[in-house]
Amino acid sequence: MIDFLFALIGAALVSNLILGLPLAADALRSARVQALGPAGALLILLAAPSAWLLQQALQTVDLTYLSLLISLPLLAALSWLSLTLLARLRPALPLDGLWPLLLGNGLGAMLLARSLENFSATLALGIGGGLGFWMVLQLMSDLLERIEQCDVPAAFRGTPILLIAAGLMSLAFLGFSGMGAA
Repeated sequence: MIDFLFALIGAALVSNLILGLPLAADALRSARVQALGPAGALLILLAAPSAWLLQQALQTVDLTYLSLLISLPLLAALSWLSLTLLARLRPALPLDGLWPLLLGNGLGAMLLARSLENFSATLALGIGGGLGFWMVLQLMSDLLERIEQCDVPAAFRGTPILLIAAGLMSLAFLGFSGMGAA
């Protein structure tokens, strides 16, 4: 149980998936974050244990070299499933254009989960990684709203201030690095 808790904290705070794989940087506007956050969290929650189970099944029949080839269609199906579930639960959210973002972040979660030793650590990665992804998306969205209200020098407007904000947020989360096992 302690391993599960350390892996959960590690995935949510230390090895935060969005700061390591920032494939959702263009979707950090409030309306899209409200859709991408839950969809990404659900996909990571589904993708991490699925990848681990797939890896274990392929190891038993000595076909681990097919892991990536089988993971990609599985990830596409899980992305579609998470967007479909979110569309049924919250039909007002804008879900168009989120599929490629989900694929990139889900692939990162699947690749991380394949190397874990047991299912509980993989489940913790899925839960913690999904919640951490959602949390960082919301924090970055709030930070961008605050930056838009400030008088930013012309040289730093747009991408430069976004990169500075993401770097500072990464440094802030780096402070949690001693808390988790991941």
